[in-house]
Amino acid sequence: MYRFTDGGLRNVWLRNGYVERNTPYGKAVSFHDLDGLVLAICNALINKPGKLTGAEFRYVRNALLLSQKSLGQAVGYTEQAVAKWEKSGKVPKAIDLMLRMLFARKHSGDKTVSSLLDMLNTLDRIGHARIIVSESRSKWKSEIELDEGEDAVAA
Repeated sequence: MYRFTDGGLRNVWLRNGYVERNTPYGKAVSFHDLDGLVLAICNALINKPGKLTGAEFRYVRNALLLSQKSLGQAVGYTEQAVAKWEKSGKVPKAIDLMLRMLFARKHSGDKTVSSLLDMLNTLDRIGHARIIVSESRSKWKSEIELDEGEDAVAA
């Protein structure tokens, strides 16, 4: 069995689904389906009894592609608070539960949660945006022009 330590995880072992090879630089490991592996690990983590450890919390957050900053802003904390939870393992119960629910809903096909997570990730990358509103045939339409070379988002 192979001990999978990606992201600081300490309690994940792979029975199969990987190949070990010797290289001139040492042993190398490749995984047959890395995306599926990450999904399986996260599903196990969100369903495990007890609180997530800091490393487990970080692993699920990263699987959602959320930065510490965007998660912190979404729940009313600073990115330093999120970093502290991940380092100390002292994640507030409500935040632990919320992250588990977000992951479960996103991977059950909930388009609203997927859109929300995409918006959080976008907000983290954008410095400024202009909202352009125009009227056509008695209907208002808006679009957002993003700085930093981002494409416009129609609403």
